[in-house]
Amino acid sequence: MLKQNHSFVYFFAWLIIGLFLGVIILLFRGDISLHLNQTEPGHNTASTPANPARYKNTGYSDAVIKAVPAVVSIKTIVWTEASKNGSSEEGIIERFMSKNSPHSSKKQAEQSSGSGIIIRDSGYILTNYHVIANRDEIYVRLNDGRSTTAELIGSDPDTDLAVLKINLENLPTLTIADVTKLRVGDIVLAIGYPFAIGQSVTQGIISATGRTSVSQNTYENFIQTDAAINPGNSGGALINTEGEIVGINSNIYSSTGNYQGISFSIPIDLALQVAEQVIQNGYVVRGWLGVEGQELTQPLLHTVDLKSMHGILITDVDRGGPGDLAGLKNGDIITRINQHDILDTNDILNMIAAGKPGDVFLIEGIRERQSFTIEAVLGERPQMSH
Repeated sequence: MLKQNHSFVYFFAWLIIGLFLGVIILLFRGDISLHLNQTEPGHNTASTPANPARYKNTGYSDAVIKAVPAVVSIKTIVWTEASKNGSSEEGIIERFMSKNSPHSSKKQAEQSSGSGIIIRDSGYILTNYHVIANRDEIYVRLNDGRSTTAELIGSDPDTDLAVLKINLENLPTLTIADVTKLRVGDIVLAIGYPFAIGQSVTQGIISATGRTSVSQNTYENFIQTDAAINPGNSGGALINTEGEIVGINSNIYSSTGNYQGISFSIPIDLALQVAEQVIQNGYVVRGWLGVEGQELTQPLLHTVDLKSMHGILITDVDRGGPGDLAGLKNGDIITRINQHDILDTNDILNMIAAGKPGDVFLIEGIRERQSFTIEAVLGERPQMSH
């Protein structure tokens, strides 16, 4: 009997110990559960994805969403007289505008497409000149689906830019980037309407800045990028990863006519300077010296019996122009203007173009191995015919 009581006490003691340990384990597991289910104030656990890493935004969608509403599609049409068989229009305007064309007695001769950006909520749109050059009708479609005709306010073939005007309300605009902070290697996105297939976005980097001699433009200062730019992208936006516009997509370097890895955009600060003058005057007012020249090369230096020198050799002087009136002659070498060294033709072009008619420029140079200094009063650069 004593042995049985001893066994019962032994069993009962271990039972108590087991229950005690069980309670401790349950409390510990409850503490873990409590910590796992704690949330920050205002956090809705019901909306938290099972695997947050899968939903993390690692791209540039925020920048794109910010910019795309202000990038528009541009359609242009050139009309000719009706054909002899009286064939009707192909209906491009009905498809694009959902209404009939006023040119009902004409047939469609040519249509093309491009892109543009809204620069003012009052309806001003900036695009490339080559997108709208010599077009009879211009139509604009917004990202939100609205469509309308556009009026050509003015253009500047020298920089391949043009300004349009539409009459719609609640227009979005783009945030302007500080172009001086652009660095080679920065990520950029090109937004436009390539091949008229709809708005598209491509990604690249800034490959170079200050590119010149890459197009037929008189004034060049391109941003080079490897973001894909194809036919139809012209006039669209080049933006940074903050959704700010840094340039107007303009042209490509290609042997086929399509993208081959090198694209060029007009810096937005230059583009907006041109747009401002076009809106005010209908064209851009630039200074004019009335001379032509070429950069100094070793063969050229040899012909003027010089070993080394920076500057521009004058090859032609417009009779009666500001340079002629100031006394500049063929064969003169311009080395400095307003105490700034002239290293290439872009230096002199940009410096004179930045001046205004009536500005006095101090010009230093070499004539027949002798230095000279003259003052020239700038005129107004004649407008290109277009």
